[in-house]
Amino acid sequence: MNMIMSVLMGVVQGIAEFLPISSSGHLTLFQTFFGMEDEESKNMLFTVLLHFGTFLSVCVYYWRDVLDMIREFFLLVWELIQIARDGIRGLMGKEPLRREKPEGHIPPARRMVLLIVVATLPLFVIVPVNGLLEQAFSNSVLVSLALLFTGCILFFSDRMAKGHKNAKTATVLDALLVGCAQAVGTIPGISRSGITISAGLLRGYDRKFAVRFSFLMSLPAVLGANVLEISDAMQQQVDPGQLPIYLVGVVVAAVVGYFAIRLVNMLSNKGKFGMFAYYCWVVGLGSLIAGLVLPFLKG
Repeated sequence: MNMIMSVLMGVVQGIAEFLPISSSGHLTLFQTFFGMEDEESKNMLFTVLLHFGTFLSVCVYYWRDVLDMIREFFLLVWELIQIARDGIRGLMGKEPLRREKPEGHIPPARRMVLLIVVATLPLFVIVPVNGLLEQAFSNSVLVSLALLFTGCILFFSDRMAKGHKNAKTATVLDALLVGCAQAVGTIPGISRSGITISAGLLRGYDRKFAVRFSFLMSLPAVLGANVLEISDAMQQQVDPGQLPIYLVGVVVAAVVGYFAIRLVNMLSNKGKFGMFAYYCWVVGLGSLIAGLVLPFLKG
């Protein structure tokens, strides 16, 4: 790994992680057509760090939301502890402790926390079979078909009626269905951001909120995946001299990812996701033809 390669991979990670073009699908196609199947396994720590870089992009771009949700999460935990304590005192025949009654409405940040928790639940169904899905879609033809499908999703998302739901009005069912879309987005070739934003629009989300919810709901998924992968990555022997090179890639991924989020927000507000649909169709159709023709040429 050299500095130029680190910068290039950081740029690719920052762009592909947030633009609705399926980073996993592009990675599979590159590995298939350019013989790079072992590159990711050789640099697992760098791969994990790159994902952490784009994780930071979301945290920085939506820093107010992140801070509000962290605060409301701990307040919610504290309220649940108080309720449990009152229940225990009641079972023991004691009077529950007096405490202030909660306000009649739930703060939007707390509703956002609850909605993201609900949206994350479908991923627990996918985790046990995720390895099988990745193996099944290691075939370039299937990835190409998935990219064509992603293009169709993006094309029709531009033509959906503009909704008005936000953190105050979105329902648990809305969050669950968008979470199911996120689970489908783990398939290589299906854009996670594309399918979750489109699912939010289909459920009547405001365009700005659909993008915001899509990226914020990615935080627990990315963080959980990094935690699971970091132990395996740390088992690889890493040259200490490579760490500064890794750090440069992380910074580049974070900076590029930040501006990619801004671009997605801008295009979504204008209903311009169709441009990514055409890109997915071109790449999907080209790789499909290549995947079907190359085996015959080699034969």
